[in-house]
Amino acid sequence: MKRTLILGTMGAALCAMSLQAAEIPAAPQTYPEGEVGRLVKLGEAIMNETNTHPLTKDLVGDNLQCKSCHLKGADGKPGTGKGIGTFIGTATAFPAYSKREKTVQTLQDRINNCFMRSMNGKRPIIDTEASIAMAAYVTWLSQGLPMKMDTKRPCSPYNSSRWAQNQKKFGAIQKKATHANYLNGKKLFETKCASCHGKNGAGVGTFPPLWGKGKDGKWLAYNTGAGMSKLNKAAAWIQSNMPLGQGGTLSDQEAADIALYVDAQPHADFDLKAHLLPKEQMGYYNSKVLDEHHSVRSNFKAFGLDVDAIRGDHVIP
Repeated sequence: MKRTLILGTMGAALCAMSLQAAEIPAAPQTYPEGEVGRLVKLGEAIMNETNTHPLTKDLVGDNLQCKSCHLKGADGKPGTGKGIGTFIGTATAFPAYSKREKTVQTLQDRINNCFMRSMNGKRPIIDTEASIAMAAYVTWLSQGLPMKMDTKRPCSPYNSSRWAQNQKKFGAIQKKATHANYLNGKKLFETKCASCHGKNGAGVGTFPPLWGKGKDGKWLAYNTGAGMSKLNKAAAWIQSNMPLGQGGTLSDQEAADIALYVDAQPHADFDLKAHLLPKEQMGYYNSKVLDEHHSVRSNFKAFGLDVDAIRGDHVIP
């Protein structure tokens, strides 16, 4: 009887998650007219070419683009995929409360802050053309959807409860991680991920890098302040979206082990102040948290883990 109840609860949860994903509507296909349409198209171009676009390349410190995490849908547009990370509906949640910044954030705040973390770069200035264009693109993808301001987290209503449920679930799994999980994560990465991301994590062709430095000494991927550097968030995103086109096929433990392996690799330390432009250039920074530091070691410690023990003999700073 107890087993039946557990299976029934699990089934209901899976159905609820599937229903939520299925409810994500299709993205609009007709661009707005005039200057608004121009900005929407510009924002889309920046999302596709973030590290090379003339308006944002100097603000990016790695080889990623917005589309690296906010995956394309069937229409080929960044952020229109249906997994965790979709842009569809995102603008309806703002202004939204951010626990990380401990303030109510605007959509521009949320986008610009990602440059400091996932892009390992500098925070764009609010109301510059690039900042407005990216917000215009994300807002266009929410066109016609009802407002639903989020008092708990700054993300799409289609992602909000999925994030909450999965972060809690994967947090509990990762706290029990061992070196054996790391080794299993490495094996899974080599069989399921390396063909696109490279065995050394440097990326293959147009597929994004996940860790390490290039020949020029530049960091290739997100730093340790990014959501993907957190063991529970990375596992949730991986399970929802990977392998590409097969999101939802990894078990909880498989997704957790892959995240454990990837996030144990070298990533840039995060010092918030180093990613902010000088105050006279930046203007007002909408956050009550002005001093924040992270490293691979501290991110593992947050889950009660010693990264050296997880990795085995190989020690990193």
